[in-house]
Amino acid sequence: MGRTDRASLLVHVDSARVFEALTQPEALVRWLPPAGMHGRFEEFDMREGGSYRLVLTYEDASDAPGKTSADSDVSTTRIVEIVPGERVVHEIDFESDVAAFHGTMRMEWTLHPDDDGTEVVVEARDVPSGVHARDHAAGLTSSLANLASLLEP
Repeated sequence: MGRTDRASLLVHVDSARVFEALTQPEALVRWLPPAGMHGRFEEFDMREGGSYRLVLTYEDASDAPGKTSADSDVSTTRIVEIVPGERVVHEIDFESDVAAFHGTMRMEWTLHPDDDGTEVVVEARDVPSGVHARDHAAGLTSSLANLASLLEP
């Protein structure tokens, strides 16, 4: 059983807009890569039972070598559950020759309506041991901040 990491942020828009950003490739590729990275999809099928393949590339890999290559993290994400307007659940496998990055991480993105917008909660379970807690917390927080920047007026 691996570690569980959580992060949340209040985004000042309604849950329908947030949910759309969680499920549309054009939006996901803009906000999901944390600071210092950019992403592209090689495959994308957002539906229960579907999947996507995401390549994240470091802008400067000198301080943080990638999981898959010196400058990239490649993952395959299976879509386990989609509850429109409420939740998206993924199972993620990183492509890596390093055993510490092996295993399936389950990420659940949950939306909670709030008088001031939508609280977005992300919970990552069974985080591979090679993903350091401090780095993962920074990455999750950065992605949430990117989401807010994309959506908020």
